[in-house]
Amino acid sequence: MNILAWIVMGGGAGWIASLIMHTSAQQGIFLNIIVGIVGAFIGGFAFDFFGGTGVTGFNLYSLLVATAGAVALLYVAKLVRG
Repeated sequence: MNILAWIVMGGGAGWIASLIMHTSAQQGIFLNIIVGIVGAFIGGFAFDFFGGTGVTGFNLYSLLVATAGAVALLYVAKLVRG
């Protein structure tokens, strides 16, 4: 996937995850992109580990995997921050 697709997918996944975890007021577009991209790595690893398929390209399934990873990342961040 090229860098523009990573940015778009990361931004979308990070934004959806921030809405789910109620952190959208605390983070801007840049942090949404970072959270989404890191979430894609986390979600892809977790799905592969448990026998599923990780991020497969620029499609809806990959957006769901990245969003799940981003939600997990934000959940851990909330636990650490207290």
